[in-house]
Amino acid sequence: MLPYYLGCPSWSEPAWRSSLYPDSTRSSDFLPLYAGIFNAVEGNTTFYARPSAQTVERWAALMPADFRFCAKLPRDISHSADLREQLANAEAFVDLLKPLGARCTPLWLQLPASFGPQRLGELQVFLEELALNLGVEVRHPAFFAKGEEERALNRLLRDRQVERICLDSRALFSCQSSDPAVLHAQSKKPRLPPRPTAFTEQPQVRFIGHPELEANDAFMRPWLDKVADWIEQGLRPMVFLHTPDNIRAPELALRFHRQLAERLPGLPALELPELPAEVEQLGLL
Repeated sequence: MLPYYLGCPSWSEPAWRSSLYPDSTRSSDFLPLYAGIFNAVEGNTTFYARPSAQTVERWAALMPADFRFCAKLPRDISHSADLREQLANAEAFVDLLKPLGARCTPLWLQLPASFGPQRLGELQVFLEELALNLGVEVRHPAFFAKGEEERALNRLLRDRQVERICLDSRALFSCQSSDPAVLHAQSKKPRLPPRPTAFTEQPQVRFIGHPELEANDAFMRPWLDKVADWIEQGLRPMVFLHTPDNIRAPELALRFHRQLAERLPGLPALELPELPAEVEQLGLL
């Protein structure tokens, strides 16, 4: 068992065939193969659409007991005009995911850049009424200005034992490229300073990486020190690695783990699986 949670933005990336999954793998078999290496995943899929009850039951049958699925609250909840009006919808979403039990913790509330300090009262009511194991990601610039508005947010979350999710996109924005995947990622991801926090026993980090794996090392180095320190304090952090199109996200996650093992000798080794070679069909001479 790893002393921390490590994962990628999803498990359902068809481009991972031939690297993480054998070429012939059906999409319905991605999850158990993914969970054979990583012990956590971001729940980006639930941000865009609620799964069916049958899908949740299937996930529950496939996820190991110690696996963690950080399901995002759907965007019609997180990006609504008033969070307080979404309490019933949030409770219905939590009920939908109940078959996953403790594997579906923490839930994530990813707030839009328009959600500013004037709406902290909404957030307070939302958190107090739901009383969930929740992580919150904010994107409004005022929450990164080191002023009273940021301190008010931090007090609100810390006092209610809610983690502030840290997104670090510096490696992504260090890349100067005309690649469409890079440009798309740079247009979608926020360019804000990282805010490492540990308001709970489970600090949470999202690292948005450079497409060239080696170029991430300088940006990962402070996180390696921070995660190692958290683990030594007895915390169990969660770390999720992205690349612009996420094709190399598993490789970057394993690179992070190998470098963390240099700071914490004794960590179990994690490697991409050795996939069976494709059988070459030879024609008759």
